[in-house]
Amino acid sequence: MCAEQLSVYDAIRLRRDVRAEFTGELVDDDTLWRILSAAHRAPSVGNSQPWDFVVVREAATLRRFADHVAGKRVEFRDALPADRAATFDPIKIEGIVESGTGIVVTHDDRRGGPQVLGRASVPETGVYSTVLAIQNLWLAATAEQVGVGWVSFYEPGFLRDLVGLPEGITPIAWLCVGPVREFQEVPDLERFGWRARRALTDAVHYEKFGG
Repeated sequence: MCAEQLSVYDAIRLRRDVRAEFTGELVDDDTLWRILSAAHRAPSVGNSQPWDFVVVREAATLRRFADHVAGKRVEFRDALPADRAATFDPIKIEGIVESGTGIVVTHDDRRGGPQVLGRASVPETGVYSTVLAIQNLWLAATAEQVGVGWVSFYEPGFLRDLVGLPEGITPIAWLCVGPVREFQEVPDLERFGWRARRALTDAVHYEKFGG
């Protein structure tokens, strides 16, 4: 099914946090710009558009970040109880080098000036806006048969230095982006027994929480 035929519901159903399915080919520039354009069209509080996107393709930078993430994976694994460590062991947590493209999504809380309409009482709506841009990017990529994997095993200070983020710019995500052989039918964390998906009926409440 091509991108023009894929409904938003199809993209949501097919979307996966991709780790092991990257083909090793680079996403072409036209497709990358369509995906970034979708991200940039996300809604944002007060139309502040607090995001930026750092595209990383230099092999040495990808390798350096992958090595850093591998170290953090070991730290997490070693802190787990034995049974959870055994479950975690076969789970691949990143495709940094294999994807060939990293997109560092950043957040600037100062974007939009000192008075951001709609953020006065809930300041977190700024970060929520940047996360919405990530979701737009992810769904657009899925429609293009391009995989995305969100890497979260890193020290923010390391990533800031790696891609030269100035003071006041916060890294929100490193996204591995690239063509895939397939999208898994079942998410990895379910397939490997880390955690099952909650039923919708357990998540929906009426009038009050628990109702």
